[in-house]
Amino acid sequence: MTALIIGTVLALGALAFVLHPLFVDREPVPVAARISKVRPASEEALSALREVEFDRETGKLSDTDYAALKTEYTQEVLTAMRAEGRSEGFGSDDAAEAVVLKYRRRRRECSSCGPRPEADADYCSNCGNFLAGACGSCGARVTEAGARFCLSCGKTLAA
Repeated sequence: MTALIIGTVLALGALAFVLHPLFVDREPVPVAARISKVRPASEEALSALREVEFDRETGKLSDTDYAALKTEYTQEVLTAMRAEGRSEGFGSDDAAEAVVLKYRRRRRECSSCGPRPEADADYCSNCGNFLAGACGSCGARVTEAGARFCLSCGKTLAA
């Protein structure tokens, strides 16, 4: 009998705990705090473009409808991104190109594989060629990308 009473008390306590937020007056939350951050126009247009891609992949859109919608939404995405870029100070294509060139200058380049993602790499992570830089033994400058030996000390550079 005691177990039945204890079980009932625990069940009523759990029920009160669960239902408490429904019956207690709370201070109203301001509207500004309830509204989530508004998504930028470029995200909205990009989401629509992704939806069109998905609908085509699942067979819901014909190729002609897909082509028309993709052209329309791509134009919207580009327009929105350019508008947002101008408001953030990245409006011109020259500024974007300058950022890309600055990034590429920091990256070392392999003669056979192209730019490497590792900024501080001495060897190409793909083929193992020595990247232009300095010799590890004597510190002499090695300007020829893909060099196998140091011109100053003769030590092997490539892995």
